[in-house]
Amino acid sequence: MTAHVKKADEVVVIAGADKGKRGRIIEVQTLKQTVLIEGVRMVKRHLKKGRAGAQQQGTIMEREAPVHMSNVMRADRYDARAAKRGAVQPAAKA
Repeated sequence: MTAHVKKADEVVVIAGADKGKRGRIIEVQTLKQTVLIEGVRMVKRHLKKGRAGAQQQGTIMEREAPVHMSNVMRADRYDARAAKRGAVQPAAKA
């Protein structure tokens, strides 16, 4: 199965609670048809004391949750579509 996005692509979320957010793809899961996007759909995980990565005390870890592939679009295609409509483009990152 192929995907319209790949790892390290910059994408825009086009549907859901995080609509409009941009980020780079960390991981593509083709079988589940999901992607992990840097800084998008952050969830909190509570780790018990003594677990790996918790450093002897309980912690609350924040990490990305998967987003379905159908809810993301490559940023260059999104910007081209917005320009065609005459919408104001966001400022480029310097």
